[in-house]
Amino acid sequence: MRKRLPKHIYASLLKTMKEDLPLEENVAEVVANAMKDWALELGATHYTHWFQPMTGVTAEKHDSFISPTDDGKVIMEFSGKELIKGEPDASSFPSGGLRATFEARGYTAWDPTSYAFIKGSTLCIPTIFCSYSGEVLDKKTPLLRSMEALDTHARRVLKLFGKDVKKVTSTIGAEQEYFLIERDMYKKRKDLILTGRTLFGAKPPKGQEMETHYFGRIRGRVANYMAELDRELWSLGIASKTRHNEVAPAQHEMAPIFTNTNVATDNNQLTMEFMQRVAYRHDLACLLHEKPFEGVNGSGKHNNFSMSTDTGENLLTPGDNPVENKQFLLFLCATIEAVYKYSEMLRISVANAGNDHRLGANEAPPAIVSVFLGEQLTAALKSIETGKPVTAAKDLVMELGVKSLPKFIIDATDRNRTSPFAFTGNKFEYRMLGSNQSISGPNITLNTIVADVLSDYADILEKADNFDSALDALLQKSVTENKNVVFNGNNYSEEWVEEAARRGLPNLKTTPEALSEFTSEKNIGLFDRHNIFTPTEMESRQTILLEEYSKTINIEALTMLSLAKREISPAVLTYTKEVIDTLSAKKACGATIDVSAETTLAERLSTLFGEFIKSIDNLEKTLAAAEECDSAQTEANYFCEKVIPAMNEVRVTADSLEEIVAEKYWPFPTYEDILFYV
Repeated sequence: MRKRLPKHIYASLLKTMKEDLPLEENVAEVVANAMKDWALELGATHYTHWFQPMTGVTAEKHDSFISPTDDGKVIMEFSGKELIKGEPDASSFPSGGLRATFEARGYTAWDPTSYAFIKGSTLCIPTIFCSYSGEVLDKKTPLLRSMEALDTHARRVLKLFGKDVKKVTSTIGAEQEYFLIERDMYKKRKDLILTGRTLFGAKPPKGQEMETHYFGRIRGRVANYMAELDRELWSLGIASKTRHNEVAPAQHEMAPIFTNTNVATDNNQLTMEFMQRVAYRHDLACLLHEKPFEGVNGSGKHNNFSMSTDTGENLLTPGDNPVENKQFLLFLCATIEAVYKYSEMLRISVANAGNDHRLGANEAPPAIVSVFLGEQLTAALKSIETGKPVTAAKDLVMELGVKSLPKFIIDATDRNRTSPFAFTGNKFEYRMLGSNQSISGPNITLNTIVADVLSDYADILEKADNFDSALDALLQKSVTENKNVVFNGNNYSEEWVEEAARRGLPNLKTTPEALSEFTSEKNIGLFDRHNIFTPTEMESRQTILLEEYSKTINIEALTMLSLAKREISPAVLTYTKEVIDTLSAKKACGATIDVSAETTLAERLSTLFGEFIKSIDNLEKTLAAAEECDSAQTEANYFCEKVIPAMNEVRVTADSLEEIVAEKYWPFPTYEDILFYV
């Protein structure tokens, strides 16, 4: 853009991007023309307003640059009006009751703080999405609002420290986990195609217990996939940095370099899309479901959160002596207090049907939200609480006992992979996110809750006669009142569940339970106070999320019934007939031939199959009764408490049958077939 735009236009656009200033009227037309020329040079023929509705994926409608002329020819045009505004159908996306089918008009509007990009032959313009009457229908608008709230109140605080910065923004690095399997195997598993996860699957002889896959050698085919993925992401301006094998077989991870939260959210949506696109080219399938396979680790997304100024200062950097770094301590305490005060909202922000399979399953943090700080920072906060000095930590050198090996400084704290919200040097790693979800929701929440606490801090400190004394008192009060949320131990242990209950920390184990708190008075007040959501928009989002949960489980249950009745049952019957035919043939040969093995196997098959049919009938009846639910919350509760247990009964029996039915009869690939051959 710098090369293509006049200097004053580029300067104006840069101010909008960097300082959130309103876009000047004359800028859009010039930018649109420059965008069009750039896109045409790179082979684009169309443009689209690329937006993020409440579906969890992105949306786009492509229009060509072609415009007819009076002489019957065409020219390639793209106006400022077309750049700034689009008009998709607002009634065909989730709205939670905000829009009716006959109320179809909606608008997309250009977000100049996000970077346009070219995908295939289309210029993609990141936009927000709203209804005709202005209600928010997307995930980008509230994210931008939350970033503005954080910026406003963080700058208020920094001004009290004598720093007049122009902008504070949250920054995110989103680590993305995923599975890669053979596409042929994927196509033979209708449950993977329709639901994203396997609804049946007996435990294979080998899982992840040997611990050889994590950081192991990347096989050639996977390495080729990763290399092409990196090239695609780099071409889109996404700084893919790290790649490695994860814990489960066929599981991997990529991580990008940090960027501002708005851009990071766009980038993560594109990353997930291109992971699946590139996999297709390699005859692979990329699975992004939180728990595609039972019995091995599921996939998450680690949301590394920090706050930075336009001058490049990371506000969560402790410095050489954190105890004396009062500015750092204030932002640290604000984040801890925000997590403690709004822990239910943080849990809500990661709640979905897929993630319920992970949280608390000894592979991901529990549903209890706590903060890990490590020994050094915990000691610093203890010093603030008690008023007793703490000895400044000295750099410790790692001695490995081999002269030729280099010496290096040990980090100030260990890492705690069991913690939902862990401080890791100069950022917090929010580890509860599911691999398939947009990072916008969790970061809308993070930005808003931290902004809320910073606003309270600024209100207190701005009125203080003595800033230093007021700051010390504020920090001491915050540490004392919010220390219950700090836990440096094993979050997977049952002892922690009991201890968390004694501390009064909520444990919202399921999505319906968490979503019931979405529209609490406290949460509505939080988002309304900072102009993120109106109360009506909060209610609509709760409805959307509850309905999404119920629809997800319903699709899974219907898919399970289809596979059970049309694929597994015929396979079991066919194999049972073969066993009985063998038994009859051996009996016909004479009474001296031992038929005990065939008899036992036939009896076992018949018994299990009878239980299987009963469990199918029970699931059908249970599912049918869901239609009687009279609200989105009641329906979600019913699917959680009744339908899922009925599904589990079907699966347990089916998996037992898989273990004894001959391999050639089983109707679809097993875990052993899927997980170990890429």
